[in-house]
Amino acid sequence: MSGTLVRHTSDLTAGELGEIRTLLDGAFDGDFSDEDFDHALGGMHVLVREGGELVAHGSVVQRRVAHRGQALRTGYVEGVAVRGDRRGRGLGGAVMAELERIIARAYVLGALSASEAGAALYAGRGWQVWAGRIGVLGPDGPRRLAEEEGSTYLWVPDGGALPEPAAGRLDFDWRTGDVL
Repeated sequence: MSGTLVRHTSDLTAGELGEIRTLLDGAFDGDFSDEDFDHALGGMHVLVREGGELVAHGSVVQRRVAHRGQALRTGYVEGVAVRGDRRGRGLGGAVMAELERIIARAYVLGALSASEAGAALYAGRGWQVWAGRIGVLGPDGPRRLAEEEGSTYLWVPDGGALPEPAAGRLDFDWRTGDVL
């Protein structure tokens, strides 16, 4: 059995969730926490199987991003991974194509935080580094996340224009663990 499946978290079995977690743990060399896994749940998942085995995954979950007094409905990309022995074959691009299709139909904006290893994939697909400041609307009020600046990528469906960086900070909604 080979192919790509697109499913909501609520439609995944416990076994499939276990497979996703195993793939993510392996792809991130054990540096994928329980909170990171939780962040990847609650939205749409793209699963790529080859010979019945899960070899690639990505998900998109809804976040709110405040910019210049507006709350932008944002499709936030999480848990993009390709099994080590299947890398370099276009599977990451196939996962992103499906995630972008979902974002284009349901969200105003796509966003993600890229690792150094993943940045080329996103940039090659037209995702752009946010050149402005990044923040969070946390339990103690808004605060800047300078450590996320330069690694936060945005994508606007249908070639739309990104928000203007000079016009204000992007403030993401709060969550436990890594905010972005």
